Amino acid sequence: MTEMRLWAVVVTFDRRDQLAVTLRRLLESDPVDLAGILVVDNASTDGTGAWLAGLKDPRLRVLTLSRNQGGAGGFEAGLRHVMEKTDARWVCLMDDDARPVAGAFARFRARRREDRAAWFAAVTYPDGAICEMNRPLLDPFGSARSTIAALIRGRETFHLSPDAFRASDPVDIDGGSFVGAFLSRRAVEVAGYPDGRLFIYGDDTTYTLQLGRLAGPLGFDPDIRFEHDCGTTIAGTPIRPLWKVFYLYRNRAMVYRQTVGRALGTAIYLGLGAVWRLRAGRYGTDRAAYLRLWRAAMSDGLAGRLDRDFDAVRALISGSGPGR
Repeated sequence: MTEMRLWAVVVTFDRRDQLAVTLRRLLESDPVDLAGILVVDNASTDGTGAWLAGLKDPRLRVLTLSRNQGGAGGFEAGLRHVMEKTDARWVCLMDDDARPVAGAFARFRARRREDRAAWFAAVTYPDGAICEMNRPLLDPFGSARSTIAALIRGRETFHLSPDAFRASDPVDIDGGSFVGAFLSRRAVEVAGYPDGRLFIYGDDTTYTLQLGRLAGPLGFDPDIRFEHDCGTTIAGTPIRPLWKVFYLYRNRAMVYRQTVGRALGTAIYLGLGAVWRLRAGRYGTDRAAYLRLWRAAMSDGLAGRLDRDFDAVRALISGSGPGR
C-alpha cells in the first residue's frame, strides 16, 4: 500500500447541516488514509463559524475568510493554505454538500498514483445516478475534424462516457470538477492555483485543463466514489439566485477561449450570447435585472475582465450603484 499524506479541503458557505454530514464522513476515515481536513468558511452567516469552533479533532483546521469569495476563491485560498502550511503530498477538494463514499480514501491509497498529476472520483447523486455537473471532461478540440464533431454533437463529446463509471480500470481524461479531485503537490507546484476571481462556474474546468497540460496526465478512477447531495437544475428553467447569471455567462468566455483558442472561442461565445439574450422572457418581473446581468457578463467576458466583485454583481439586480 502506497504511503502518502492526503489532506481534504472543504469549501462551505451557509450550509451548516450539509457540512456536518460531510465532516462526519471525513472524520470517520482512518487517519492513515486521511491525514488532515481543512474547512474553508466563506464568511458564513448561519452560525457555521461558531459550530466549527466547538469541534475538537486534531485533524481538523478551519480557515475563515473575511468575505464570501465564492467556491473559486475558497478553493484557491484552501489549496494555498494546505500547500504552504502542511506537508500534504495530495489534496482532495470537495464542496460542503459532497463527500466520499465509505472506503474512498483507502482505495485511493491502495493504488500507485504517482503516474498521474491528478485523479478524479466517480461522482453520483445519493440515489446512485451519475452527477452530470461532476462528470469528467474530455477535450475534443485537438483537430479541426474533432472540433466540428464536438460542435455538432454537443455535451456528450465533452464528457466521459457513462460506461467509464461501470468499468473496473482507470482511464485518461482532460479535466474534471472540484468534487473528488485529488491533486498532487507536484502538479500544483507546476500549474499554480485556481483563479479565485471567477467566483463560481468554470473555475474547476479552466484550472484542471491547465493542470493536465502543464503538469502531466490526469486520471479517472471509477473505484473511488463520491456522493454529491446537490439540488439539480432543470434545463430550460430560470437560473436562481439571479446573480448567478452573471458568473455563468461571463466565465463561459474563459472556458471557450481556453479550449478552442481566442478566435473560435469568441465566435462561439457571441453565438451563445445571442441565445442567452432570448432567455430574458423567462424571467418575468426580473427581466430587466436579467438583461443588466447579461449585458455586464457579455461585456466583461469579451474584454476578459475579472474585476467586478460580488457586491457590484448584486447591485446590477436592483440597478443601484456603479455595478463594478
